[in-house]
Amino acid sequence: MMRSGIFSPRKLVQKLSPTARFKTAASHGLQDQTQSVSEPGLSFGRIGSLEVRLAKNTKEIRKAQRLRYQVFYEEMSAIADAQTLATQRDTDPYDAFCDHMLVVDHSSMKRNKLGRLKPEIVGTYRLLRQDVADRHGGFYTASEFDIQPLIDANSGKCFLELGRSCVLKPYRNKKTVELLWHGIWSYVLTHNIDVMLGCASIEGTDPQTLATQLSFLHHNASAPDKWQVSALPEKYVDMNLLSAEQLNPKEALRALPPLVKGYLRLGAFIGDGAVIDHQFGTTDVLIILPVSELNSRYVNYYGADASRYTS
Repeated sequence: MMRSGIFSPRKLVQKLSPTARFKTAASHGLQDQTQSVSEPGLSFGRIGSLEVRLAKNTKEIRKAQRLRYQVFYEEMSAIADAQTLATQRDTDPYDAFCDHMLVVDHSSMKRNKLGRLKPEIVGTYRLLRQDVADRHGGFYTASEFDIQPLIDANSGKCFLELGRSCVLKPYRNKKTVELLWHGIWSYVLTHNIDVMLGCASIEGTDPQTLATQLSFLHHNASAPDKWQVSALPEKYVDMNLLSAEQLNPKEALRALPPLVKGYLRLGAFIGDGAVIDHQFGTTDVLIILPVSELNSRYVNYYGADASRYTS
């Protein structure tokens, strides 16, 4: 819970800012992806040559998986198994029934195997609605955090899991991030989502090395009791490693990954305890973002009807 008298991360952010639960099938079941997703290719908006939309087909999902591989395995420190190395794609069984939001660049055309020019996929986000998750074994987040009590306590609300976010390095700028979040806001309105959640990663697996970032989140962004969720007991890593008095809030905030800072800017809470993901070489924290808690600046900026970047 936010502690009175302690630095407010949201104010500072505004000031500083301009697998295991399923059996693996061939291609992770992408050939079966039909009824669980939204309208394929649904467009949510454009900024210049960049468009945010849902993947049109399994070919585009595979391209998104290759983008994830490039970022997570080649650029970052994820450890690839034999299948991942062979396919050069980051995959898991959840891909088969999630919606895959894409940012595509219509000014950067790439030839496919048939020689046809297609716009390059430069960013992606994976979205899993609660009704879809319930039909396919639950949320990925449940493999790290004990989210079921929170879902049960909010049985009248619709949850959306956000995950596997990445952007090609040359496109990591305000325009691309704005477009992704415009797409998510449109998606939230389309499907009447009440709560967003998901794992956000901090690179590195040594909690002591990450003590400043983890402690900052613990002291300044912890979820209030009604939204609190803990890491699974067997995976729980204490985030309260430094006292609030030992922290320099501005330095701690700057050290956080842009995605985590973005969530804080939107009004997100952080769950109790972190989880080390050795495969991806990261330490994960839980993001909890009730739509009712969204920063009003964000809603006003994109529009209550998500019309800012629609044509």
